[in-house]
Amino acid sequence: MDDALSKVNVLVEALEWIRRFRDRYIVIKLGGSALDDPDSVRRCLADVVFMEAVGMRPILVHGGGKAISRAMAEAGIQPHFVQGRRYTDQETLKIATRVLTEICESLVDQLCTEGGRAISLHLKSQNVLNGCQLTLPNEQGNPIDLGRVGAVSSINSEILQAVCRGGVIPVIPSIALDPEGQALNVNADTAAAAIAKLMGAEKLVFLSDVPGIFLDKDNPATLVPHMTMGRCRELIADGTIAAGMVPKVEAALEALEVGVEKIHIIDARIPHSLLLEIYSDKGIGTEIVM
Repeated sequence: MDDALSKVNVLVEALEWIRRFRDRYIVIKLGGSALDDPDSVRRCLADVVFMEAVGMRPILVHGGGKAISRAMAEAGIQPHFVQGRRYTDQETLKIATRVLTEICESLVDQLCTEGGRAISLHLKSQNVLNGCQLTLPNEQGNPIDLGRVGAVSSINSEILQAVCRGGVIPVIPSIALDPEGQALNVNADTAAAAIAKLMGAEKLVFLSDVPGIFLDKDNPATLVPHMTMGRCRELIADGTIAAGMVPKVEAALEALEVGVEKIHIIDARIPHSLLLEIYSDKGIGTEIVM
């Protein structure tokens, strides 16, 4: 009886959130080492299927940086990163596009295995990301050449709306097309933030092998559960938030500025971390708000 009551209490607690987020877009970015852990991926995708089944409209965006680096190593190409972004020449772009397409198709297959309906939206099927070539300033303010690296400038929202209305989960790799129809390698965090912004999403969730934002990356006790935009900017400026976390947090701040209510950074390796964050009174990871 106690076990049954415990389950009922969980459902009652979740009901408030299920009602609140019904028909709302939730953009979920899956990346990091989590993609290399089949159990973590399976649990996360099961959570995504649950979300769609109870009336939410999840949109899954994925990266694949570690798999791309492995493929580059096999091809004898040394990866090079600039301010947390991969320098992308034509050969690197070819590898990235192939690897991301393979990951996208695999995630769709796994979502279907978990009982959901899903569709891959990539260059070989139906592209939804449009972009422009990206440059970043160096310390002197001069532009840094990143090769075929891009930023999302627009999306085909009609496709995403139609897919979600049909009860299908869209899966999108971080590759965009420029105005000439050529591919651009886009940081998956910034791609997810752009989709959240342009779809008017309720939430943007970053699922990776990072539990959240730490004041000291070597001390798990310094995880910050709740953070404002202003505090995030302070931690970027003083170097506490550094390396690959910078584009993730900057993307989160951009999404907040245009109306996304909350950003969540959580660890995909924790069983059902996505449901814990969305459907419970006390989530996990770091929540960023205005």
